[in-house]
Amino acid sequence: MSMVTHTSGSERPRQAPTDGPAAGRRAEAARSGIGGRIFNGFSHLFLVVWAIMVIYPLLWVVMSALKTDSEVIRQPLSLFPKSLQWDNFARAWTAGIDSFFLNTLLVLVFSVTLTMLLGSMAAYALARYEFRGNRLIYWMFLSGLTLPVYLAAVPLFKGVYNMNVVFPLLGPNKHLTLVLVYVAWSLSFTVFFMHSFFRTLPDSIAEAAMVDGASHSRTFFSVMLPVAKPGLISIGIFNVLGQWNQWYLPTLLMQSVSGEPKHQVIAQGLIELSVNQGYKSDWSGLFAGVTMAMLPVLIVYIVFQRQVQSGLTAGVSK
Repeated sequence: MSMVTHTSGSERPRQAPTDGPAAGRRAEAARSGIGGRIFNGFSHLFLVVWAIMVIYPLLWVVMSALKTDSEVIRQPLSLFPKSLQWDNFARAWTAGIDSFFLNTLLVLVFSVTLTMLLGSMAAYALARYEFRGNRLIYWMFLSGLTLPVYLAAVPLFKGVYNMNVVFPLLGPNKHLTLVLVYVAWSLSFTVFFMHSFFRTLPDSIAEAAMVDGASHSRTFFSVMLPVAKPGLISIGIFNVLGQWNQWYLPTLLMQSVSGEPKHQVIAQGLIELSVNQGYKSDWSGLFAGVTMAMLPVLIVYIVFQRQVQSGLTAGVSK
């Protein structure tokens, strides 16, 4: 006689639950993984398109500088020339680029140095010392970022013109005038950038220097300024790029009375070069001049790109 046993419901093997918090998290992770891959794909596609939009015009200008005039006119969209015309650069250099380069370097050496010195000193005092009117002075510096330079064109020109009567070294067509205007134009962003950087530095560094007997100026120049080197390099490169590419202020203040380009800087001189070369139909020489004006900026950024990135992120990581 056989005996059949029945298993009660409580004794039946349990099945794995198909829902619950763990399953919900897995489904959310799967959805986020798909969404993340789609977002990464779109972002990479956007970066590729953006890189082509930036690199292709630069490459086209450089390649056009190595073509003949007939190739520039008849085959403007072709990148590669039939033969490299290196004499275009020599012709553009003797056409006035040499004086434009010299004037620009002369102005930038003094303007960038003064901007970095005065901007870092003002930013350090506003960031590390509490005194009456601290925030007011800081916001006055920031207000310079909101004022377009075009609004100050008339009073700036009149002030520079009248200044020549009192100070012979200042006035129209004077490089010292352009240096001072560049410094005033760049101080707002320099103070804003370095103020944020100095606030991230620990107080213990300055306190240790003061305990050792260093004065406030000695603490700034010997201790705090070397520590702020990443920020100084970053804002210095920004000032070099901005002042190198500045066109409006030199055009306003460096109008040569005699018509000679002896006072002009690179951005202003390229416009005159384009007019002269256009009348001469020397398009290859024009592209060669633009290439020579563009290469120093690219070289500076390529060489110091790591310092720029570390300076921009130093305030976040500290």
